[in-house]
Amino acid sequence: DQAVRWQEVPHKAKASCYFFSPTENKPFVATRAALEQFGEMTIVVCLKELQAEARKHDGLDYLQVFESSDKMKQLWFIEDDDDGAITALLPSDY
Repeated sequence: DQAVRWQEVPHKAKASCYFFSPTENKPFVATRAALEQFGEMTIVVCLKELQAEARKHDGLDYLQVFESSDKMKQLWFIEDDDDGAITALLPSDY
């Protein structure tokens, strides 16, 4: 049961320009710890939610945080600029 906190900057801010859409030059990866704690299925579902939210708002901030309803566990998604990656990770992986 994951709740999401989308972002801290306003959606209209210049920094909200990320769409979390993997490409050949920007792969989607997940850390081992994120996979162990949340599982591949949950991570993919969260990525799809981010992509839908990004389309809805014409972009998001580079850092998005999903947290459990009890706020004890967080799953981060970070999109790098240019030829970086889109990474699912735990805060402790950062």
